[in-house]
Amino acid sequence: MKDIKIESTLTVYDHIDELPTDIIELMDQAAIARKNSYSPYSKFSVGAAILLENKQIVLGSNQENASYPSGLCAERTAIFYAGSQYPEVKILKMAIIAGSRIHQTITPIPPCGACRQAIAEYEVKQDAPIEIYFMGETGKVVKSHSLANLLPLVFDKSVL
Repeated sequence: MKDIKIESTLTVYDHIDELPTDIIELMDQAAIARKNSYSPYSKFSVGAAILLENKQIVLGSNQENASYPSGLCAERTAIFYAGSQYPEVKILKMAIIAGSRIHQTITPIPPCGACRQAIAEYEVKQDAPIEIYFMGETGKVVKSHSLANLLPLVFDKSVL
């Protein structure tokens, strides 16, 4: 038996203004997408913006359903749209803004487990990392250089 140690390195910015201009613009697009959230049950709205290698920006917002498992998160809405409309174009960066409509959310909100798995699929498919930036409504912004930092023991096609 042996132990293994898994570490992740994330970059934390104290405020969105510390980000490079292109990332601020991507975060602004995620905020716009968040306004299209359909989240009457959780009252938790999320917006995602994806920058593709061809410079296209794809947006997604969470879409809930009274039958809870039938809804879809913002990240998967955006990444599946990118995959269906631009199947051969690499995904470079993803920006996520999330927050409650009941109280102000200042904690950075990372992708859920299902979204991490979906993002991992595209990272493996394109054999290149996807930078991920996430935040609450205000406050700190976290950057991951790759989904692998958020899901280090990925389940992918290599195990099938």
